[in-house]
Amino acid sequence: MKGLLVSLWRDESGVTAIEYGLIAGLMAALLIGALSGFGDKLSDLFSAMSEKLGSSADKIRQSGSTEP
Repeated sequence: MKGLLVSLWRDESGVTAIEYGLIAGLMAALLIGALSGFGDKLSDLFSAMSEKLGSSADKIRQSGSTEP
């Protein structure tokens, strides 16, 4: 019985799975943090692009031309 407990105590095969899980969790947390910082900037960029495209479409409609 003592030998079995000692062998289980020294067995490190499950440790690598835990380490990989911790690394994956850390990477996910860093990725979420980085993307949330860029999220506002991307939203602003797409809003500006939408406004530019909308004003260009309005100018084309007002001029009556279908050519750019």
